[in-house]
Amino acid sequence: MASSAARSSAVPHEALESFQQHLARSTRILALLGAGLSASSGLPTFRGAGGLWRTHDAVQLATPEAFGRDPGLVWQFYSYRRHMALNAKPNPAHHALAELARKKEGFLALSQNVDGLSPRAHHPAAQLKLLHGSLFDVKCSDFFCKYVERNNYTDPIVPALALPTDEADPASRQHHRELDISDDSVAIPELTYAHLPKCPACNKGLLRPGVVWFGEQLPMDVLDSVDDFMNSPDDIDLILVIGTSAKVYPAAGYVDMARAKGARVAIVNMDKNHVPAGGLYDQDWFFEGDAAQIVPELLKSVIGELNMDDVDDAAKEAPVT
Repeated sequence: MASSAARSSAVPHEALESFQQHLARSTRILALLGAGLSASSGLPTFRGAGGLWRTHDAVQLATPEAFGRDPGLVWQFYSYRRHMALNAKPNPAHHALAELARKKEGFLALSQNVDGLSPRAHHPAAQLKLLHGSLFDVKCSDFFCKYVERNNYTDPIVPALALPTDEADPASRQHHRELDISDDSVAIPELTYAHLPKCPACNKGLLRPGVVWFGEQLPMDVLDSVDDFMNSPDDIDLILVIGTSAKVYPAAGYVDMARAKGARVAIVNMDKNHVPAGGLYDQDWFFEGDAAQIVPELLKSVIGELNMDDVDDAAKEAPVT
């Protein structure tokens, strides 16, 4: 009874009922996913990296120019993020969305997350577009080389990056035991070209994380796929906006485009002030709270009750390649 009451307070019955009635009728559904989707998986936000990284501005590390100046520093930051993401598990919201994709072939999810949790929840790849790339893709940084490797889950990707990435993880201290990573003043080791991952195709360029850095274009193949979905002559019935304020373009534009195609908007967010740039309409739904709790409840009428044992087993499986 307690869990039922908790669910009903998080998802008011009248709003839940009207949403599920619309969901049942919907054939073409879009979802825009942000960092709030992964919050219950325990991942620090992009700007919330801890340990040695507390004294660094993450935005200043996420640029091609930063990689050109100090690829060792940038790779250590991204090795930290890869390590943290690999030690997190997809939560029930990731699994619920993956199951919705299996139930509704007209469902397409657009993720702004690079953490790899949606793919590890076995979200069908054809129905998941990674707008900002993935921590687990790597590509050659040489302008003339087109080498890309998908789903590289090696941690660390090269031995020199086995740095103290997490003060709570004793295993991460093995390579540099002398560093006290609870001390913000400790310098991050300097790594040279020789320490970093090389491109196996051209044998001269450094590999770099396959994420979209500030100042870079979003991947054209992904944008083309989204455009194909948007430009279909068929209406869009519903857009889910989960864990994102949807105020940054081009992602914010997808909400307006979906509305223009007839979509109703359902927002799931911890912060009631996080609404799309175009604001809320009378027919929209806003569900305030943890996506990991709310999303499975919203989708239950289509996907059924999530079996948490199956979810935990799936999370333990090797990442999908």
